[in-house]
Amino acid sequence: MVPGHHNLTYHLVVILIAALAAFIPRYFPMHFFTNRKIPEWFDEWMKYVPVALFTSLVVKGIFVDSKYQLISERVSWLGNILVYGHATYIISAIFVMLVAYFTRSMAFSVIIGLLAVWLLSFI
Repeated sequence: MVPGHHNLTYHLVVILIAALAAFIPRYFPMHFFTNRKIPEWFDEWMKYVPVALFTSLVVKGIFVDSKYQLISERVSWLGNILVYGHATYIISAIFVMLVAYFTRSMAFSVIIGLLAVWLLSFI
């Protein structure tokens, strides 16, 4: 089947395959673990996975560029010092960590982080 600009059958097949590709990885683990008892050690270990994944994404965004090289920039508003990473993002991340620690609110932390990045971009 050759993709055409207005080939309805092709588009329906692509949508069906995409739906299956999205459904299968979600359905089978749920189906497999529904009737099985998950070991306590595994359940305890899995509690750390979202935090670890989120941390790795944030750290990569702050310190590593798209070519997987360490970012270093000179920041004149901090006394012309060399900072490893995006200084604005580092300061914003510190604000987010403090707000998240004291409020335990994900929504408020995200709003503070966005505002901090926006305000620091003007400096």
